[in-house]
Amino acid sequence: MIKVTQVSVFLENKKGRLADVTRVLAENKMNIRALFIADTSDFGILRMIVDKPKKAVAILKENQFTVRENDVIAVEIQDVPGELARVLAILAEADLNVDYLYCFVDYNRKAAVDIMRVGDTDQTIDVLKTAGITLINAEELHEV
Repeated sequence: MIKVTQVSVFLENKKGRLADVTRVLAENKMNIRALFIADTSDFGILRMIVDKPKKAVAILKENQFTVRENDVIAVEIQDVPGELARVLAILAEADLNVDYLYCFVDYNRKAAVDIMRVGDTDQTIDVLKTAGITLINAEELHEV
Protein backbone atom coordinates (compact mmCIF):
# COMPACT_ATOMS: atom_id res chain seq x y z
CA MET A 1 0.00 0.00 0.00
CA ILE A 2 1.42 3.37 -1.02
CA LYS A 3 -0.51 5.33 1.60
CA VAL A 4 1.27 5.39 4.95
CA THR A 5 -0.46 5.62 8.32
CA GLN A 6 0.68 8.55 10.42
CA VAL A 7 -0.11 8.59 14.14
CA SER A 8 -1.05 12.03 15.48
CA VAL A 9 -1.15 12.71 19.21
CA PHE A 10 -2.63 15.81 20.85
CA LEU A 11 -0.37 16.93 23.70
CA GLU A 12 -0.80 19.56 26.34
CA ASN A 13 2.17 21.89 26.25
CA LYS A 14 3.63 20.92 29.62
CA LYS A 15 6.77 19.24 30.84
CA GLY A 16 7.00 15.51 30.40
CA ARG A 17 4.14 14.91 27.95
CA LEU A 18 6.43 14.10 25.02
CA ALA A 19 8.50 11.91 27.32
CA ASP A 20 5.31 10.10 28.36
CA VAL A 21 4.42 9.26 24.74
CA THR A 22 7.88 8.02 23.89
CA ARG A 23 8.05 5.98 27.11
CA VAL A 24 4.73 4.24 26.35
CA LEU A 25 5.92 3.41 22.84
CA ALA A 26 9.29 2.16 24.11
CA GLU A 27 7.71 0.01 26.81
CA ASN A 28 5.62 -1.63 24.08
CA LYS A 29 8.61 -2.19 21.79
CA MET A 30 7.49 0.25 19.08
CA ASN A 31 10.02 2.18 17.06
CA ILE A 32 9.55 5.76 15.88
CA ARG A 33 10.73 6.18 12.28
CA ALA A 34 10.03 9.91 11.89
CA LEU A 35 8.32 12.59 13.92
CA PHE A 36 7.30 16.21 13.77
CA ILE A 37 5.76 18.47 16.40
CA ALA A 38 3.62 21.51 15.61
CA ASP A 39 2.95 23.56 18.71
CA THR A 40 1.18 26.58 20.13
CA SER A 41 1.59 28.04 23.59
CA ASP A 42 -1.09 25.68 24.99
CA PHE A 43 -0.79 22.43 23.05
CA GLY A 44 1.08 20.54 20.38
CA ILE A 45 0.36 17.92 17.80
CA LEU A 46 2.93 15.16 17.60
CA ARG A 47 2.92 13.50 14.18
CA MET A 48 4.81 10.20 13.89
CA ILE A 49 5.57 7.36 11.58
CA VAL A 50 6.00 4.27 13.75
CA ASP A 51 6.76 0.67 12.83
CA LYS A 52 3.43 -0.62 14.23
CA PRO A 53 0.86 2.17 13.75
CA LYS A 54 -2.30 0.21 14.65
CA LYS A 55 -0.72 -1.09 17.84
CA ALA A 56 0.61 2.38 18.68
CA VAL A 57 -2.84 3.94 18.35
CA ALA A 58 -4.40 1.29 20.59
CA ILE A 59 -1.69 1.52 23.25
CA LEU A 60 -1.69 5.31 23.31
CA LYS A 61 -5.48 5.41 23.64
CA GLU A 62 -5.25 2.90 26.51
CA ASN A 63 -2.86 5.34 28.16
CA GLN A 64 -5.35 8.22 27.88
CA PHE A 65 -3.77 10.07 24.95
CA THR A 66 -5.92 11.68 22.28
CA VAL A 67 -4.79 9.93 19.10
CA ARG A 68 -5.76 10.02 15.43
CA GLU A 69 -4.60 8.20 12.31
CA ASN A 70 -4.05 9.98 8.98
CA ASP A 71 -2.97 8.84 5.55
CA VAL A 72 0.25 10.43 4.34
CA ILE A 73 2.56 9.83 1.40
CA ALA A 74 6.27 9.03 1.64
CA VAL A 75 8.33 10.27 -1.29
CA GLU A 76 11.94 9.24 -1.93
CA ILE A 77 14.13 11.84 -3.60
CA GLN A 78 17.82 12.37 -4.15
CA ASP A 79 19.53 14.07 -1.23
CA VAL A 80 20.67 17.05 -3.32
CA PRO A 81 19.67 20.72 -3.41
CA GLY A 82 16.55 21.39 -5.45
CA GLU A 83 14.93 17.94 -5.37
CA LEU A 84 12.19 18.90 -2.92
CA ALA A 85 11.53 22.07 -4.94
CA ARG A 86 11.17 19.93 -8.07
CA VAL A 87 8.59 17.63 -6.43
CA LEU A 88 6.64 20.55 -5.00
CA ALA A 89 6.63 22.26 -8.42
CA ILE A 90 5.10 19.12 -9.94
CA LEU A 91 2.33 19.22 -7.35
CA ALA A 92 1.78 22.96 -7.78
CA GLU A 93 1.55 22.53 -11.55
CA ALA A 94 -1.16 19.89 -10.98
CA ASP A 95 -2.96 22.32 -8.61
CA LEU A 96 -2.47 19.98 -5.63
CA ASN A 97 -2.00 21.33 -2.12
CA VAL A 98 0.47 20.09 0.48
CA ASP A 99 -1.00 20.60 3.95
CA TYR A 100 2.35 19.93 5.65
CA LEU A 101 5.46 17.85 5.26
CA TYR A 102 8.49 16.72 7.19
CA CYS A 103 11.67 15.12 5.96
CA PHE A 104 14.55 12.92 7.00
CA VAL A 105 17.58 11.40 5.33
CA ASP A 106 17.69 7.62 4.98
CA TYR A 107 21.39 6.83 4.79
CA ASN A 108 20.69 3.19 3.85
CA ARG A 109 18.82 4.33 0.76
CA LYS A 110 21.18 7.26 0.23
CA ALA A 111 18.09 9.40 -0.26
CA ALA A 112 15.88 11.94 1.41
CA VAL A 113 12.38 10.89 2.44
CA ASP A 114 9.58 13.45 2.49
CA ILE A 115 6.43 12.63 4.45
CA MET A 116 3.50 14.62 3.01
CA ARG A 117 -0.05 15.22 4.10
CA VAL A 118 -1.94 16.35 1.03
CA GLY A 119 -5.48 17.43 0.19
CA ASP A 120 -6.17 14.65 -2.34
CA THR A 121 -4.02 11.63 -1.57
CA ASP A 122 -5.08 9.44 -4.50
CA GLN A 123 -4.68 12.18 -7.11
CA THR A 124 -1.31 13.19 -5.63
CA ILE A 125 -0.10 9.59 -5.85
CA ASP A 126 -1.17 9.42 -9.50
CA VAL A 127 0.56 12.70 -10.38
CA LEU A 128 3.79 11.72 -8.62
CA LYS A 129 3.86 8.25 -10.21
CA THR A 130 3.25 9.76 -13.66
CA ALA A 131 6.16 12.17 -13.04
CA GLY A 132 8.44 9.24 -12.17
CA ILE A 133 8.74 10.15 -8.49
CA THR A 134 9.48 7.20 -6.20
CA LEU A 135 6.88 6.55 -3.52
CA ILE A 136 7.73 4.43 -0.50
CA ASN A 137 5.06 2.04 0.71
CA ALA A 138 4.15 1.59 4.36
CA GLU A 139 6.04 -1.69 4.79
CA GLU A 140 9.26 -0.22 3.39
CA LEU A 141 8.97 2.89 5.52
CA HIS A 142 8.37 0.90 8.70
CA GLU A 143 11.63 -0.95 8.02
CA VAL A 144 13.74 2.20 7.64
